Order: sequence, then structure tokens, then C-alpha cells
Amino acid sequence: MGSCTLLFCLIIYFFCFLGYSDYMLLVFSYHLVKDGDIVDCVDIYKQPAFDHPLLKNHTIQMKSSHLDPTEHTPRTMQNSSSSKLPSQVWLQYGSCPNGTIPIRRSSNNHQTNSYSHPRKVIVTPSHSFSVALTEIYSYSGAKGNIKVWKPYVESVGDYSSSQVMLRNGPLTAFETAQAGWAVNPFVYNDAKTRLFAYWSVDGMRNTGCFDLTCPGFVQTSHEILLGGDLDPYYGAEISIQISKDPNTNNWWFKFNDKEVGYWPGDIFQLMKYQATSVRWGGEVYSQKVGTHPHTETAMGNGQFSDHVFRRSGTITGMLIEANSNPPRQPDPETMFVSSDEWSCYDAYLLTRHVPEPVFLYGGPGGRNNPMC
Repeated sequence: MGSCTLLFCLIIYFFCFLGYSDYMLLVFSYHLVKDGDIVDCVDIYKQPAFDHPLLKNHTIQMKSSHLDPTEHTPRTMQNSSSSKLPSQVWLQYGSCPNGTIPIRRSSNNHQTNSYSHPRKVIVTPSHSFSVALTEIYSYSGAKGNIKVWKPYVESVGDYSSSQVMLRNGPLTAFETAQAGWAVNPFVYNDAKTRLFAYWSVDGMRNTGCFDLTCPGFVQTSHEILLGGDLDPYYGAEISIQISKDPNTNNWWFKFNDKEVGYWPGDIFQLMKYQATSVRWGGEVYSQKVGTHPHTETAMGNGQFSDHVFRRSGTITGMLIEANSNPPRQPDPETMFVSSDEWSCYDAYLLTRHVPEPVFLYGGPGGRNNPMC
């Protein structure tokens, strides 16, 4: 009896005094991954999403009602079975059972983001984008095959990402759902390239976050780790698809051939119904974008767009779901490129002598680049 009482007291101390009182998750097991990652297997009904005030009575949608589970696999992987696709690193050390989801334990214990060409036009403060985009229709989905790199990131407060982004709303206060890969030392406490999902409802200023670090995104997969190391994919492509379920208005995220989860339509106002812009490309976040000296944080792989050898940031297989129609290639005439800082990070859309549009982008920022 005494030992049970002591054990109970230790558990209470652990949760109440060691910073876990605000986490309140039922952790079934954990896996220690190489280089220090800890992955918790958490009851799917106890995940952080349901702390969002608009999701208190939310019913989990376990699977999309409209997506083909094997559709649009990257060409570099089409000749392989699903079982032969590279897996995330953490799966080499264990897995999570059905009824749970994997959550990477954050060592920082923080929430994120609560937080002629003109040469430099920074519209979203501290963010510099180089993208291919289309804004002709209303959109219910988009897809892209993104080559995975490991760009240099100058400081712990910077990040570099490559993603598929859908958005709707004013230029400085848009709503967005996006996913891809990122090197983000502040969120992940290292310089590895990791899978991410992100959302915001105010132009990436004060709302939203990466992955599950704040309430919002609902994860359904027990196999895919948001924030998971993408080391097996370096130099290869990953497939990113975001698609709105017409029956629930939830925006589903697919990584390669697997559904990861969704952004509930209820956390949005405009995006609940449609997106008005699709953007594929790269982003650098830093307090030193649009300034001189400029951040040395790179975009893509740190090289300017290379449309000959494609040794730069590269996105292929770009698809849109326009006016609620099935996925298709966007017409090249409806696409254009944009960069906030052409001398730091550039953008090039290859459309001639190729079977589909290919987007090339990136740059070194201010690193050995006096023009930036």
C-alpha cells in the first residue's frame, strides 16, 4: 500500500511540477530515436487539436471520403511498392499501435508562431518567398513532388522550408494550410530536414503553428511522424498533397501515399469553403530578410534556380483541384513566378520541351552573395 501511494505521488509530481500539466496527453509508450528524438504514442482522442476552442465537440474523421490512397505517387517511386518506399527514421526504432498517433516530444516546450521585378518587396514580415503560383480559379486542393534538401540556416531563429501552400484572404492577413519539409532549429532543436504541416488564419503573424505544437491540425495516421527526420529522402522527391473533403470541408494532408490527417474546416472562415491561391516553392523566415546585412539562411539547397541540371530547389508533378474538379496539371498560361528578393532567392518555371511544368527555385541569401 505504501509503495502504491509513493508511486501515485511521484506521478502527480511528474505531471504537475515538471511542466506536463498543460500537455495532458495519455502516452501509451515512447521510442528513443537516434540523435535524441523521443516519439510518444498518444491516444488519438487526447491529441492537442481538441484544445482548440472551435474543436471542443469535434468528431474525428478517420479517413477522407474522396482521396485515392495510392494516387499521384512521385515518378521516382512509381516502380516501387508502398512497402519499398523509404520510411521515416523513427520507424526503424519502433511504431505506434492503432488508436494512437506519434508525436515528437519537443525539448523546447513552446508554441510556434503565436509567433520589371522589384528587388525586395517583403509583404509578410520576416518571410521571404520564391514561388510558382496560380490564382485563376477557386481551389479545393493541390499537389507537388518536392526534392528534399538540407539548406544552411544561419541562426536558431531562422528557418528554411519548401512546401505546397493553399491560401485565401487579404494579402497581409490570409488564411493558409501548407505542408512540406523544413529546417527549423527553433521548432525542432536541430538542423535536420523534417516533415511539417502548418496553418494560420492571420497571414502567419500570431495564429497557427507547425505540426501539433498548438491546437488545430488533427492527426489520424499512426505511421507518419510530423516533425520526422527525412534523411532517407535527401536528393529525392516527396509527394505532398492537400485536398478539401467535399463532404466535411476538412483539408486533408497526404504524405506520399498515406493520409496524415487534416486541418478542420471549422478553424477557418474563408478557407472553410475554398482557396483562391495555390503556391509551390520555398520560404525563408528571418528577422534579417529584406535588410542589409541579409540573413545567410539558404533556400532550397542554397543554389539559384538550375533549369539545366535541376541542382536547386525543384518541384515537379504540380497539380490543382480547380472548381471542385479532379486533380489536373495547371495550364502554364495560368501560372507565374514570384520572388520577394530576386537577388537573394530566385524562381524559374520551366515549361518548354518538358511534359509538365517544373519549378526551380532557391538561393544562398546573403552567404557569399554581395548582391543580396
